Amino acid sequence: MIRVMFPHKRFGDGPYQRTADAVLAAAGKTPADRVAFSAALHDLQASGFTELDDKAALAKLKSIEDTAFFKLVKGTTVTTLYDDPEVWGLLGYEGPSFDKGGYVKRGFNDLTWLPEPRIEEYAGAGQ
Repeated sequence: MIRVMFPHKRFGDGPYQRTADAVLAAAGKTPADRVAFSAALHDLQASGFTELDDKAALAKLKSIEDTAFFKLVKGTTVTTLYDDPEVWGLLGYEGPSFDKGGYVKRGFNDLTWLPEPRIEEYAGAGQ
């Protein structure tokens, strides 16, 4: 389900597995939450979701996108998958820089593919 919602061909199993573990942990806050999550997951599996092609799987997820189950999986995935240092590397993000002195001293201006900005003095609105 997570791979269908957030498909990345370059991501291995690790980030997705860690995200799935976080979803399961978030789903188990109370016994009632665990029961509701388990029932929704069972229904999804019983529908043959894992056997569907990507297009059909996406359509199935769209049909349940207003459910608490879907919202829990989506919300937890967004905050877990993209906060994974392995994912950062795959996406080209070097990670936070506050503990390394900030971005200014860590290549803030190292973009070689952008043209140099044209800097002009602003003369004011009435001139």
